[in-house]
Amino acid sequence: MTKILVIDEGTSSTRATIYNESLERGQFCQIEIPLLSPSPDIVEQDANLIFTKSLEMAKAAMNGEKIDAIGITNQRETTILWDRVTGEPIHNALVWQDRRGADFCDALKQNGKENLLTQKTGLLADPYFSGFKIRWLLQNIDGLRTRAQNGEILFGTVDCWLIWKLTGGKSHITDFSNASRTAIFNIHTGDWDDELLAVFEIPREILPKVQASNSDFGYCEILGAKITGVLGDQQAALMGQNCIKAGEAKITFGTGAFLMVQTEEKAQSSSNKMLTTIASKINDKINYAIEGAVLNAGTAIKWLRDELEIIDNSGDSEAIAKLLDNNNGVYFVPAFTGLGAPYWDANARGTICGIGRGTNKAHIIRAALEASAYQTYDLLEAIKKDGIDLKILRIDGGMSANNFFCQFLADICNIKVERPKDLEMTAMGAAHTAITGLGNEICVTKLAKTIFIPKMDDESRKTNIDGWHRAIRAVLVN
Repeated sequence: MTKILVIDEGTSSTRATIYNESLERGQFCQIEIPLLSPSPDIVEQDANLIFTKSLEMAKAAMNGEKIDAIGITNQRETTILWDRVTGEPIHNALVWQDRRGADFCDALKQNGKENLLTQKTGLLADPYFSGFKIRWLLQNIDGLRTRAQNGEILFGTVDCWLIWKLTGGKSHITDFSNASRTAIFNIHTGDWDDELLAVFEIPREILPKVQASNSDFGYCEILGAKITGVLGDQQAALMGQNCIKAGEAKITFGTGAFLMVQTEEKAQSSSNKMLTTIASKINDKINYAIEGAVLNAGTAIKWLRDELEIIDNSGDSEAIAKLLDNNNGVYFVPAFTGLGAPYWDANARGTICGIGRGTNKAHIIRAALEASAYQTYDLLEAIKKDGIDLKILRIDGGMSANNFFCQFLADICNIKVERPKDLEMTAMGAAHTAITGLGNEICVTKLAKTIFIPKMDDESRKTNIDGWHRAIRAVLVN
């Protein structure tokens, strides 16, 4: 029986699990990895810890068993530079939420270069994307640019870093889905773009080879198998949710929330600040997607737990939110690291609006959950203006386990919401991809689902959404 090990390296934790060829999930292991955020603009992680904990979870999931292949799915855009010879990171990983490239984003907008960026990459000028982080590191670490130009330094997103480490430094490779999130990869030509590299002042010498998502990424001696499948986490969830036909969509609620709509071989552009991205390259076929990225979703619940300490664990939020009949006019905008789609304001910061004498911790907890539903509504409205009107929304990720949230999401967005029994859709998608890397066909699985149908009346929905938009206007800077 074929066994696939999937390493799912996310922002808040790293996970590993085993799948068979029928995509049935076996042993599952998970451990948190801390974020280092001494100021609102700085979000980092220890790159060595990302690797060691991922390897630890992989070995725990295998539990001594042999595997036939490895799939990797990962937090996207997070940027690591390391020494080509020693393999040691030059700096902590700059996590996708890190905002230190914001000044250069503003410069691109002012000098008219954002249109060039969008035309070639499908992205916008925002420090979210890897190119801005690479540039910041090259500018702010003494002597690093010269070393990079001399070929002494390598760049990789988290998938690339794990591949390098797992293959003992033999493979410096990424896949098309991850490359498409760097802001320096041309999604139409399928190569690093020399014009954008010049704009960002990034030497080509540091960049990895880019190849199909289900190809041979090298042999991992430590785990005893080839890496045959790699996808960025949101693209992997799209695959895991069986969104393989144009117009099929999913949204994953993890640290952030990411809506992706499959467009197959059409790279559909957006007039409403949504992103065009590569969903995958399977064999010789590139599939595209249109995406809306929310920078902070589950972060808000974790903040309630770790910073305010008003809940003991994330699961408590459901029961507390259900104690209230409504939000009593309280809105929480979790713009800890700016706002993503459709606003794209890197300088916005979070706020809680509508606090009165009767406001208590339950209102704030409920508002934190509701925020992700409102942000999803904004994304759906944006893609509707782009000509995509969804009738069904498939959801996954940690927050999707919360029944209060799922029902509120259906109510606010006025859409049927489908939640799979197994919420680990990123790992499922990576397993799909790794299996095709062994020469098998894509296996479309039947997912057991829970359905949430809208119940809120139109007047209540409008009142809620109007209150949310007043709160959003209060935090917008740009």
